[in-house]
Amino acid sequence: MKPKGTNNKITIDEIIKLSNELNTIQDLDILLEKLLFEARTSVKADAGSIYIKDKDELVFSHVQNDTLTKRLSPGQKLIYTTFRIKINTSSIAGFVASTGNILNIPDVYNLPPDVPYKFNSTYDDISHYKTTTMLTVPLQTVNGSIIGVLQLINAKDDKGNVIPFAKDNEPIVMMFANNASLVLQRARMTRAILLRMISMAESRDPKETGAHVNRVATYAIELYEQWAKRHHINEKEIETNRDILRMAAMLHDVGKVAISDLILKKPSRFTNEEYQIMKSHTYLGARLFKDTQSQFDEIAGIVALTHHENWDGTGYPGHIDLDTGKPLEKDSKGNPLPRKGEEIPIYGRIVALADVYDALSSKRVYKEAWGENDVLNEIKSASGKKFDPELIDIFFESYDFLKSIRSRYPDSD
Repeated sequence: MKPKGTNNKITIDEIIKLSNELNTIQDLDILLEKLLFEARTSVKADAGSIYIKDKDELVFSHVQNDTLTKRLSPGQKLIYTTFRIKINTSSIAGFVASTGNILNIPDVYNLPPDVPYKFNSTYDDISHYKTTTMLTVPLQTVNGSIIGVLQLINAKDDKGNVIPFAKDNEPIVMMFANNASLVLQRARMTRAILLRMISMAESRDPKETGAHVNRVATYAIELYEQWAKRHHINEKEIETNRDILRMAAMLHDVGKVAISDLILKKPSRFTNEEYQIMKSHTYLGARLFKDTQSQFDEIAGIVALTHHENWDGTGYPGHIDLDTGKPLEKDSKGNPLPRKGEEIPIYGRIVALADVYDALSSKRVYKEAWGENDVLNEIKSASGKKFDPELIDIFFESYDFLKSIRSRYPDSD
């Protein structure tokens, strides 16, 4: 008879397949979500979390919990907040990060008296969830440097009973973690490159901070996911587009690097001539992606070009030649004819809403953050004018989750 807990055994072939799937993902946050999901699925874990190393701390980055998700209304997502813990041996995740050793614990509430780490039951108490079994694995580079910790919670058998994590799975899960760490390093490099591009814009325009673009990108993929499900787009396409859109949304204002400081940093209202120059950041940004090599270039160009178009046709830059900025179609005054309604690509419509929501909710050197009610009233009043009415409906349906995103990417002091 097999010992209890060994019936969830996974194979090397399964791990290789999962690792190859991770290799197709480019964005760091999307990758972390996928990594956690695939790791949980492979060992039938009910829940799990990922911590990412930041200097001498671990940042609680992503969490999934099937039991808690089932308690939510249809379409709702699990809301969680991030926190940090010191990398030392006093916590389970900290111990694994400190030592590089895997921990397979059959009952976190009954730890041996001689171990240095303790289980923090705060999350269980708040969520009314019972953590029992836990498999905690280091995420480390080929040279042994820790980049994070993967924590899998409550393995389940075929009847849904919580069981220990199979001892036989430890080396296989470790192999998966090592392979995933290589992909994570690549995704972190991609994120770093994006943030360096954004930092160029930030040096010119203080509004373009890393926190701002991360929030806008995360709002955007949540709005897109809900919109795509309404439009019966298949899960594989949704997953691919979320990955690309998140990176593209981060670069929505990259064209501002080409705008003069005299205009970007002007403390007073723009003249009409200055405003026309300012509006050119849309097509100047889109030009960076004109030589399309991938779907990312295509979507990034669309987002940069169209995120200031308005649903009612009052936005900019409208129908223009990307190379010259001259009108392709003109209105009665000879100006570029704006796009309106569904002429505006869905990615541009989504980022427009995400960008304005974050701008209104955030403190800037030139303004205080608006109150929550004022923000929501402004968003609602712009339905059918500035914003796609369907996206406004989705925004309010998803608002509790969207609101929670801010705590994940706080502005620096």
